[in-house]
Formats: sequence, structure tokens, C-alpha cells
Amino acid sequence: MRLLLNLLWFVLGGWVSLLLWLLSGVLLAITVVGLPWSMAAFRIASFSAWPFGRQVVSKPDGELGTGPFGFLLNVIWFLLGGWYLAASHLVMGVGLMLTIIGIPFGLQHIKLAVISLAPVGKQVVDI
Repeated sequence: MRLLLNLLWFVLGGWVSLLLWLLSGVLLAITVVGLPWSMAAFRIASFSAWPFGRQVVSKPDGELGTGPFGFLLNVIWFLLGGWYLAASHLVMGVGLMLTIIGIPFGLQHIKLAVISLAPVGKQVVDI
């Protein structure tokens, strides 16, 4: 079932999200200042391509991106665009959940909204 949902997701728009997040990651990586956020963008790109059967969890304490430095990076991310990305995923998710068929896809947009708020210090794991 996960494979079918992931294929439908990818064909019906997941590839667009993947490409946009990859482009964001590359643009962030080009600048020296954006390097801390580029890995977060690549992580979201991976998750946005195949979200079914995966979830976002916090990294264990002591790993890169956790602690006060990770918190600061997340605050900067949130202020400079994370809230906007999360709001766009939230609007798409609510719109999709208005139909019965769109409910699973809407829930995935909600997951993307959550990770878009503060992606530094998070990791994507299989369920």
C-alpha cells in the first residue's frame, strides 16, 4: 500500500516538490552562509518525494544541529521563510483533506508543514 501511495504522490506532484526542495538545497549550498540549511533542504526533498511509510523525528542530543546552535538555526529558518513554507503546505493539506480520496495526501502535507517549520536537528526514519 505504501508503494502505491508513494507512486501516486510522486506522479501527482511529489516530483515537483522534490525538484523545488533540491533546487533550494543547491542554492543554499552555493552560498557559504546557507550551508547549515542546505542539508535540511535536502532532507525535506527526500521526504517530499516519498513521504508514505516515513516520519520525521528529532536527532539524539549531541548530534549536529541539536542544542542551542540548532535552535538558533531553526529560529533563523522560521523567520526567513519556514513559516511561509509551512503555511503553504498547511493550505494544500487542508484543501486535499476536503475530499475523501485526498485525505492521505493532505496528511502528508501536514507532515511537510511540521518539518518546514524547524528542519534543523530532525531526521527522517522509516516506520
